[in-house]
Amino acid sequence: MGALAVRQTRIDPEEVHDVLRNDRRRRVLEYLKQHIDPVPLRRLAERIASRETGSSPPPTNIRQSVYNSLHQTHLPKLDSLGIVQYDRDRKRVRLRERAREIEPYMNVVTGLGISWSTYYRTVGVFGLFAIVGAETGLPPFALGETLVFATVLLFVLAVSTAYQLWSRRWLYARALLNR
Repeated sequence: MGALAVRQTRIDPEEVHDVLRNDRRRRVLEYLKQHIDPVPLRRLAERIASRETGSSPPPTNIRQSVYNSLHQTHLPKLDSLGIVQYDRDRKRVRLRERAREIEPYMNVVTGLGISWSTYYRTVGVFGLFAIVGAETGLPPFALGETLVFATVLLFVLAVSTAYQLWSRRWLYARALLNR
């Protein structure tokens, strides 16, 4: 399937969940997000097989299994949804613009509806400003001690991390059990 098969409407959330339900498809998207140029299928299969087995290079039989499943199943599915462009003849794959529709589903989101990465980045930047402001005497931060701001920042980060881990404990437990 090619560019003609790409739908003009947004990807149905049910299809997004179906795509992301599979570990290999998620790994394909994660890897391709890091590359602008088309990626050879062999390299993609090797990277995914390495991640699945934890060994580099991965065993040949695993690498071949990943290659076959990507070529026959996963990449055609992603291509038909317009998420990737898969050239079956040249065995090259790249993300399409539509992959951005899946991005919000790939990030873990807080109860406030923002991603945890955005939350931590915001807390970290605010904490950095508070600490530097207290150290340099910048109002209103000059009213507090640098150590107090640093302690509060570390406390907020520790509590946030504990909450995030606790709220997703079932996911982490399942990942540990499946190893």
